[in-house]
Amino acid sequence: MIRHLLHLVLVGLLLSACQRVVGTGRSQLNILSHSQEQSLGQEAFEMATADATIVHDGVDADLVRQVGERILRSARRLYPSNPADRYDWTFVLIEDDRINAWAAPGGKVAIYTGLLDVTRDEDGLAVVMGHEVAHVLARHSAEQVSQALLMEGAITAGTSALGDMEPATRETVMRAMGVGAQYGVALPFSRLHEAEADEIGLFLTAGACYDPRAAIGVWERMASSGGSRPPEFLSTHPDPYSRLDALRQLMPGAMAIYEQCGQRRR
Repeated sequence: MIRHLLHLVLVGLLLSACQRVVGTGRSQLNILSHSQEQSLGQEAFEMATADATIVHDGVDADLVRQVGERILRSARRLYPSNPADRYDWTFVLIEDDRINAWAAPGGKVAIYTGLLDVTRDEDGLAVVMGHEVAHVLARHSAEQVSQALLMEGAITAGTSALGDMEPATRETVMRAMGVGAQYGVALPFSRLHEAEADEIGLFLTAGACYDPRAAIGVWERMASSGGSRPPEFLSTHPDPYSRLDALRQLMPGAMAIYEQCGQRRR
């Protein structure tokens, strides 16, 4: 009887945790609240940047912040139901020669200076930042944490405040985030998540009045930047050829959005 009741409670919890991804409509399991995401993301951000050199001033740092804000305005126009306003957004430039960028839940986005040689200009930077913002809006990190908690049978603990989590549960959460791993802050997203971020990010870029066609060149340069060994940033991304094919298929829709910008085009 007790087992049956627990089963019903778990089923009810899972059903209530099923949500739709903004921009694609995919069903996802997510047991974390937006405030929990914010707390988790802040903790992950602090750990990931503890030994990093954040560039606060200068043209490049200003550009990262400006592009980030334009991408957010685009998100509000294109996807009114998105959770952007629930988060405390931070866009930072990190002094690091590696070709890398990452996003933590709750709106923490980091761009490495080494990436700027690949993005080359503002349109290219917007492509990568749109992709990272898309990960946050689609709540991909929270989805991974939810799946990890479910797999380890800690799903009820995951619904409590983060500060009240048992040490083992917190370890599960941070491991799912990949904090302290070679990737900096976030566990490498699945290829499904990466493809979804490509799609949402392309439209966010176009809606911010950046030329979405820059995406083709950016991802081509990204794939070839490491020679026979591409950057770690791409280790779980889609196959470059598959990615480019998918982007080309999405491009007409993105261009339709971009062409509405008129004089607001960059």
